[in-house]
Amino acid sequence: MHGPRPTPITVSARLRTILQSIPRRHTAPQRLVRRVTIVLALADNPAVEAVAAQLGLNRLTVRLWRDRWLQAADTLRQAEQEDAADAPLLDLIERILTDAPRPGKPATFTPEQLVQLVAVACEPPGKSGRPVDHWTSRELADELKKRRIVTAISPRSVGRFLKRGPAPTPP
Repeated sequence: MHGPRPTPITVSARLRTILQSIPRRHTAPQRLVRRVTIVLALADNPAVEAVAAQLGLNRLTVRLWRDRWLQAADTLRQAEQEDAADAPLLDLIERILTDAPRPGKPATFTPEQLVQLVAVACEPPGKSGRPVDHWTSRELADELKKRRIVTAISPRSVGRFLKRGPAPTPP
């Protein structure tokens, strides 16, 4: 087969030992085990097509994790030279082989709006001129729109938010 020479992955003996320990952990996520297997296979044979065929994976998947490992090679080398303990090296390897943040729909409400929603919910409804003893989701939604805290919000969204709080934001 003709084409550019595959970029080899170098894995030191210490890193290889740490990588080989990951699949043996009972709590290791399978996606991490698969990625470690890809890196170890590429260290033995840098040909992406051959490794993809050997592991039964798409060559684009193998190439993605090869490239991710190569991008982090300097960081790994530096951590090894600083004689980092195995635990920090393992954490670094796991971060390298973790999915990148994926784009998604931006949050509908800002943190400030959510704080104001909670603040209004903590007020007595009578203070807002509402003829009720306790807030309902509908009354809260109407009050939030009246105060122009939000332009639109459904009673269901108000109830859902107050029931379980905001979704955690990615790091």
